[in-house]
Amino acid sequence: MLSKNVVTFIGCDAKYEEADIVLFGAPFDSTTSYRPGTRFASQTIRNESFGLETYSPYQDRDLTDYAVFDSGDLELPFGSSEAALEQIEERTRVILEDGKLPFMIGGEHLVTLGSVRAVLEKYPDLQIIHFDAHTDLREDYLGVRLSHASVIRRCWELMGDGRIHQFGIRSGDRPEFRWAEEGHVHLHKFDFSGLKETVEGLKGKPVYLTLDLDVLDPSVFPGTGTPEFGGVTFMELLDALHTVIAGCRVVGCDVNELCPPLDGTGASTAAACKIVREMLVGLGGAKAFC
Repeated sequence: MLSKNVVTFIGCDAKYEEADIVLFGAPFDSTTSYRPGTRFASQTIRNESFGLETYSPYQDRDLTDYAVFDSGDLELPFGSSEAALEQIEERTRVILEDGKLPFMIGGEHLVTLGSVRAVLEKYPDLQIIHFDAHTDLREDYLGVRLSHASVIRRCWELMGDGRIHQFGIRSGDRPEFRWAEEGHVHLHKFDFSGLKETVEGLKGKPVYLTLDLDVLDPSVFPGTGTPEFGGVTFMELLDALHTVIAGCRVVGCDVNELCPPLDGTGASTAAACKIVREMLVGLGGAKAFC
């Protein structure tokens, strides 16, 4: 059984035994390729969440209507990506074994691999829905295979062709796009076109939802390590998240790549907090993971 964190995300103070959803932070950014600082995201999101209400007018639901437990941040080593991934995998596995949904807050996007390893172990027919500006399909980055620039490629190695669905993608090397076009993954460029059809096709199947917040345009969300212009709006992202959560059997999820030091206004953190709240409220209402 896990112990409650001292500072929790707003409304996430249920007892572990009673909780359906378990939050945990993965403060890791050792492979960040441009501007570091995402390791501060999970704690900052918790602290700033108290600027929100627990009620969602978008969904007419309240976070306090659901049992969510915040287990705090993992204490991850910065010198070893594999050791960090092993800790994330183990925390995710414990949550799953207790019949609860793991919700991870990163951290850089590499942390997704640790969680996916554990979720795939429980759900061998797992599918991934991936929102991001970047393909993350490199074989390696500067010779390193465990990188936030190659995390989806590492997930594909575990899962095989046709089970990863990417949306909002607008950046990557030419070979990454060509590799995707060969049928290894379903890559949707620039926006969420095709998302409703994808969700319809995944009904009943277990889905892992991974959100890299740089899918948002930097004019909306400047506080990220690798900003990429041409992104979606906040409301477009919110609608897409509601579509996935309402239509899919989401059995695990994460939110990554907020870098609080890069946005002194706090607006990016405020956006991340609201997104986490909306995801929690939606997941609590859907209970599709049960």
